[in-house]
Amino acid sequence: MSGEYLEGYAEILAEASATGRRLTRDELEALRARGERAAEAGIGLRALIRSHLSAAGELRAELPRAAGDHLLAAVEQAVDAFAEGHERAGVLAVRQEEAYRREFIDDLLYGRSDLGRLAQRAERFGLLLAHAHAVAVAQGREPYEDGASVTRNVEASLVARFGQRRILITTKEGRLVCVAPADQPEVLSFFAKQAYAATDGGQVALGRPHSGPGGVVQSYEEALNALDLAARLDLNDPVLRAADLLVYPVLTRDRQAMADLVVSVLGPLQEARGGARPLLDTLTAYFDTGCVAAETARQLSLSVRAVTYRLDRIHRLTGTDPGDPAQRYTLQTAVIGARFLGWPDQEL
Repeated sequence: MSGEYLEGYAEILAEASATGRRLTRDELEALRARGERAAEAGIGLRALIRSHLSAAGELRAELPRAAGDHLLAAVEQAVDAFAEGHERAGVLAVRQEEAYRREFIDDLLYGRSDLGRLAQRAERFGLLLAHAHAVAVAQGREPYEDGASVTRNVEASLVARFGQRRILITTKEGRLVCVAPADQPEVLSFFAKQAYAATDGGQVALGRPHSGPGGVVQSYEEALNALDLAARLDLNDPVLRAADLLVYPVLTRDRQAMADLVVSVLGPLQEARGGARPLLDTLTAYFDTGCVAAETARQLSLSVRAVTYRLDRIHRLTGTDPGDPAQRYTLQTAVIGARFLGWPDQEL
């Protein structure tokens, strides 16, 4: 198995043992090169060291007793150089694999590669892109990084729970990403729980399932858009599902139309004492709590009477009654637009 990697080894040891000299730079470099070739051939270091020690033992029987100490020193140098070359090749292989994986992930999440070739490359990482997949993206208070303890812990938890189920865990732009088969929704739910717990907060967004190589990109973009919407609308839910947020992109697609609605419907609130902000916050809490005045009062640390007064004030200023189901939709849509556009803190 390792005969070709021992070529000239005995001669080097014999000469060094006879003279007591140290191995030359060229000899050491030759041993390192053989170690690299052995690693590239997939031969384990333990077996190779065993072969080197065995060859040294055979040579020891042929050398004078006085040369024993010199032989031991030469073997130490030779094996150390050979192992260094073997390890160097191993490190290089790991780096090349990491670079290949990173290139694949970039192509997978951005759809920049030929889809047929991408599907072939995906099989190496356990993904069958002909099937439907869904993507979850976790965003913490601190960026996620490859090899960081948080990333490793989340991945270890998933492997311990589900084994090798064609799941891909990676990081992208400081976020933690999980790609899983669409018919295993429990994987992404568990991922969301682990990612949230690992960072003591943050948010996880789940894209919808989509089929084919392009489906991963689509699901990933939906998850990113959900995180962006959460930031714009101040949504604090730990888990965001893109399927539950589809109404927001529809409502905000025409920015100018939405800005006109906000100014037209909510603009009169600026005439109130203290400006529009307190009344807008009241409307936001009121709609978020399902139009329950008591719960709105609790969230705003106000009395129910104060909330009722504010709602009445909103009615008088805007001409729209928040408590009237027939009028509520326009007012609630305007509130969503205000949150998305940053009004009244930003001019529209």
